[in-house]
Parts: sequence; C-alpha cells; structure tokens
Amino acid sequence: MRYNDLNESIKITWHGVIRSIQPRTRVWRYLTDNRTHYHIGYNIFLMGEGEEGLTEFCVAISEKQQQKDAFQIGDTIKGTAWTKKYPEREFADYYRAGALTIEKRAVEPLATACPWTGSLPELHVYEERGARMLSKTQWKGKCFTCMWAAMSNVEIQWDFDRDIKKYRFETFCYGPKSCKYYKMGRARSVPYRDRGSALDTGWLDGLCTENRDWDE
Repeated sequence: MRYNDLNESIKITWHGVIRSIQPRTRVWRYLTDNRTHYHIGYNIFLMGEGEEGLTEFCVAISEKQQQKDAFQIGDTIKGTAWTKKYPEREFADYYRAGALTIEKRAVEPLATACPWTGSLPELHVYEERGARMLSKTQWKGKCFTCMWAAMSNVEIQWDFDRDIKKYRFETFCYGPKSCKYYKMGRARSVPYRDRGSALDTGWLDGLCTENRDWDE
C-alpha cells in the first residue's frame, strides 16, 4: 500500500480468495458511559498475489454489494478500490470498492456452528443483537472466519469541549453468548483529557446484548 504526504488515496486493482467476511463497524466511545456501534458495511479479508508473493489484505464493501453478490469464504474475486486516506481511522486496507467480479465460487460447505461461516446476516441483524468485547487473540485465531466477529474502527471522544477524538481498532463479537470459543480478553482503557483512563471491564457488554438469551 502507498500513501503520499497529502493523504491522497490511490485507485488500485486487486484479486484474491476470500478468507473471512465480517461486519465493518464504527464504534464511538466516551469514558465507560457510552459505547455506540454503527454498522457501515462489511470487511472482506483475502489472500492474493502481490509483488512479494502471497499477501493478506482487507477490502471494505457496502451492504448492497454483499447483498448483490452474496460473497462467501472460498470465493475467488477481483475488483478495484482506493487506498485508505486516514490509516489511523480505517482498519481495511482498501475501501470504495468497485467492479466486483466473482471468478470462481467456493465448493466447500459452509459451517452452521461456531465459528459460523454461512450466509451473512444483513446489518440490521448485527445492530439488533449487540456486541461483546472479544479477545484480539481469539479474533486472530479461532474466531477469524466467523461472521459474528468484527474488527472495529473506534473513535474515542477525548475532549467534548473542543471536539477532539482519538482513534484505535478493537475486536468485538456478535455471536451467541454460549459460544465455546468466546473470550472477552483484557479490560479496555478509555482515556479522557485530564482524567487518565477509565476501564471498560465488560459491564457494557451486558447492556448491549440484554435483548437476547444465552443461545441466541
């Protein structure tokens, strides 16, 4: 990926095999009083050919693009996209994807148990279910292929008066509370100007997912 000094993005073409598809979310944090999730599309994680051999990369697509083509793990696809303009705010390597083409459909059956890799839910389903914090180690490992896992773009309201924000990436889970692979991981610090950091120890997880039972 290339970025110039003016933070201008560059249009590229890409090609690869899908390894995972997850919701693309933006999370707004304020101390430990508020953790709001916005669902803005999907992240497709691929393995493709690069200048130095096989390379892993992530492309952000819209909900309409996913609904149209019903991408799934194992599909070989290609398209165009733009390099991200603000790397500190966007986890996906490329966004504004276009000219999406399926070159070869996957033939392997998809899992209907954890980690779930079946047909992706629409974004309103993720919003209705709510998310719990997920260990980054689990996200990289057992949960990486699961459609309920997510690497989110997080915006922290660091100073309300001057509307100053800080940015980072966090992992979350929208899956059943009973999943045998689930681990919350460490508590997460949420900084604020002149206050130090508050800790999100997971109590917000209960509020975010209170509308569903243990096996939902």
